[in-house]
Amino acid sequence: MPLNPDHPQANPLPPNANGPGSRSRLSIFLIGRNWKFTLVRAVIWGIATIIIFPHLLVRVQVVGPSMLPTCPEYSKHWINRCAYLWHEPQRGDIVAIRLAGIHEMLLKRIVALPGESIAFSDGRILINGTVLSEPYETNSCDWEQSPVALTNGEYYVVGDNRTMPAQDHYHGICSRARIIGRLLK
Repeated sequence: MPLNPDHPQANPLPPNANGPGSRSRLSIFLIGRNWKFTLVRAVIWGIATIIIFPHLLVRVQVVGPSMLPTCPEYSKHWINRCAYLWHEPQRGDIVAIRLAGIHEMLLKRIVALPGESIAFSDGRILINGTVLSEPYETNSCDWEQSPVALTNGEYYVVGDNRTMPAQDHYHGICSRARIIGRLLK
């Protein structure tokens, strides 16, 4: 026998009742159906992040004008430490180079690869005697350097701001082992 809709047992709770067993969709989305399980998951993810994150990304701050205009002085950037797990660094990559420990690094651009010869003539970079096209280099410079041959595992790095005198600028041969990772753009 059908119940009368006005009968108290036909609809024990009104449709929008917030009884002890009902939860909003937003609450379920944010916390989950079981808040204890969600809390355990959050703690595990937090610990994993604290342990793993420093091995994947490193935060660096540019100190000095050597990477102008690409990286302004005192700007902060992330370095992807996993960038070169499956391939070697490429020409044009901006990389972090370890000097002494993980806390002292240089941010430089790779301009020459292993096995190549690099020289500076009239402020232009010559790779194996051919002028390197550098769309990121907008300022002229007067650097001069005789050709230098790179061996296996060596890269030549230099900053983008070459209006500075060459002797005031950190640049030169860098071994592959010192390259920490590539700048995230």
